[in-house]
Amino acid sequence: MECSLQFWVNFEESFNKFCMARILVIDDERSIRNTLKEILEYEKFEVDVAEDGFVALEKLESNRFDLVLCDIKMPKMDGIEVLEKAKELEKCPQFIMISAHGTIETAVEATKKGAFDFIPKPPDLNRLLLTVRNALDKKNLVSETKVLKKKLSQKLDRYIVTGK
Repeated sequence: MECSLQFWVNFEESFNKFCMARILVIDDERSIRNTLKEILEYEKFEVDVAEDGFVALEKLESNRFDLVLCDIKMPKMDGIEVLEKAKELEKCPQFIMISAHGTIETAVEATKKGAFDFIPKPPDLNRLLLTVRNALDKKNLVSETKVLKKKLSQKLDRYIVTGK
């Protein structure tokens, strides 16, 4: 019975990692923002939107997001610049770059600067959702690894000091 209960506790934690994930959609085109928001909300994600890079950076500084879908070509501040500035924040979410004007060079540049992936517009729904889930998986694995390293370090420090 105990094993069964633990299974459901683990299942709920895993389920909540995805379903409670917060996503920021950054795009200067209202129709794209709203469409992506509707799709992601239907998949049980919590979604916020920003119409440009400046609004997005304000939201990133004052809120916790697990993932960002960011258009590359935007007025005022392009998506690559948003990505670079976000990487300077204490807790930077995973970035998936999207663009109707993307080239292989743009995708490579975005990836080199820290983006998880690049998706062309209009996005294929299956590819979009798979990429979102993979990016969230990576974020969760990185977080879990940091926690485990910290716990291991504490245990090693205690062992070195006390011998136990």
